Amino acid sequence: MKLIDCPRDAMQGWPTLIPTSQKIAYLNALLQVGFDTLDFGSFVSPKAIPQLADTAEVLNGLAVDASATKLLAIVANVRGAETAAQYPQIRYIGFPLSVSETFQQRNTNKSIAQALDDVARMQELCARTGQEQVVYLSMGFGNPYNDPWSPEILGEFTQKLDALDVRIVALSDTVGASIPETIAPPFRELTAAFPHIEFGAHLHTTPATWREKVQAAYAAGCRRFDGALGGYGGCPMAADHLTGNMPTERLIEFALGVGETLPLDLAALGKAQELNEALFASH
Repeated sequence: MKLIDCPRDAMQGWPTLIPTSQKIAYLNALLQVGFDTLDFGSFVSPKAIPQLADTAEVLNGLAVDASATKLLAIVANVRGAETAAQYPQIRYIGFPLSVSETFQQRNTNKSIAQALDDVARMQELCARTGQEQVVYLSMGFGNPYNDPWSPEILGEFTQKLDALDVRIVALSDTVGASIPETIAPPFRELTAAFPHIEFGAHLHTTPATWREKVQAAYAAGCRRFDGALGGYGGCPMAADHLTGNMPTERLIEFALGVGETLPLDLAALGKAQELNEALFASH
């Protein structure tokens, strides 16, 4: 089971700016924990996400060589991907491809068709740089806009991504709409139909519903999970009231409970949690 911690998602919608030095200290603490991947920042318009305008500066302060954890940066277009591609420390370039036409326009000011063209161009870029693209199917468990959604639609999107040789696809619960009945069928069908693709779950949740969501994805074959320590954050482009991220500590609890072996340094995790609490409590 792979754990991806997403401090980028925790910070991006935070109402007050977090100093760059504090971000660097927190991310360096997370790099010592042993997560598979750290979703650390994004190369997007600073007007859209001012909290992450310092991503390049933050990256330069990270002790990447002292950690086995891989770095992932989110981008919203080819220009952002070209910026991320300049940094060999970044292993993964993540792109949100929405299955909701409304949200694709809202999130990236493009149609789904235009976004798919971007995916193709970014895939070619990654082939040249040796990086790897992670495509997030946002609104992956339904949407509040009455746009069409079904496991079959997710399958159609995945078929297109498969044709582009995308090998990591994460179903993303952008607004906390997921319930076990909408989580299990897509993972069950997709993992069977595309065994060569690694499927991930980027779930948002309330404190009372986290376990049933993780259980549904895990039982249906998902072994890649995104979380954020403390459950902070959410997508500022999705709603006025953010639904929190899946708490990483809950994912750890679940994984250990089902017998998964996690290469985590629990002492380092404790230090990262202390910094997490101080970081968000003070801002």
